[in-house]
Amino acid sequence: MSARCRLRRILAGVAAAATATAFLGACGSARPASAPGAKTPPASSRVSRPAPSPTPFPIPQKPHPVDCRKTHCVALTFDAGPGPDTTRLLEVLKAKRVNATFFLLGKNVTRRPDLVRREASEGHELANHTWTHRLLTEASAEETRRELVLLQERVRELTGRAPTLMRPPRGLTNPSVAEVCRSLGLAQILWSVTAKDYRDHDPEVITSRVLQGAQRNGIILLHDVYPGTLPAVPGIIDGLRRRGLTPVTVSQLFAPHRPEPGQTYRNAPSA
Repeated sequence: MSARCRLRRILAGVAAAATATAFLGACGSARPASAPGAKTPPASSRVSRPAPSPTPFPIPQKPHPVDCRKTHCVALTFDAGPGPDTTRLLEVLKAKRVNATFFLLGKNVTRRPDLVRREASEGHELANHTWTHRLLTEASAEETRRELVLLQERVRELTGRAPTLMRPPRGLTNPSVAEVCRSLGLAQILWSVTAKDYRDHDPEVITSRVLQGAQRNGIILLHDVYPGTLPAVPGIIDGLRRRGLTPVTVSQLFAPHRPEPGQTYRNAPSA
């Protein structure tokens, strides 16, 4: 082989080696620059997500103004809700321009928290009817406190305010219950007239009982969990007004004074 042929072969080999080296270098440059074994930062550290906004407390409307020192008033109260008919009841009260006091029950607050917030936002008064409707006269002081505190805390979570009034199940109380209520800042509100709507579901019977017993400074007991109550409410409100009585909340009935924690009331003191 001539020297010229050997030179051509050498040059061809050098060129091939250079091409291969360039190709491997290009492939190597496509790899990440991070050191072997480096971990990819978690998505949470790379993407900033805004924290969820807390649900704002409802802004309560003021109750329809009334001075019960000058006006013949009676408190309209509903126990054990919110119930299946409470939404329609609130529509009736709004149409009639009436505010009421709702004594709330724990299990129904849990089922219908939006209605609790709506009651507060529409100017109604929220009060405590215990967490499980246990008879407090058969409970220890510690058990009574738990029944009341659970409801207090849940209403505060939903509305920003805890109740200042309570109603013991079946209206049964004793000195031990009174002392627990006093320590929690809760006045005990019973009633002067009941429709017994828990037993009789005839709207006409319910209406008649309320109107026969209603008097100035009295407290009317109804329930927003029984089927006969809602149909009776419009007639009750109209009938009270025909008799010169204005339906109000418990606190409006007592104003400018406040019921004292631990004390029991069946009506408001006469002026």
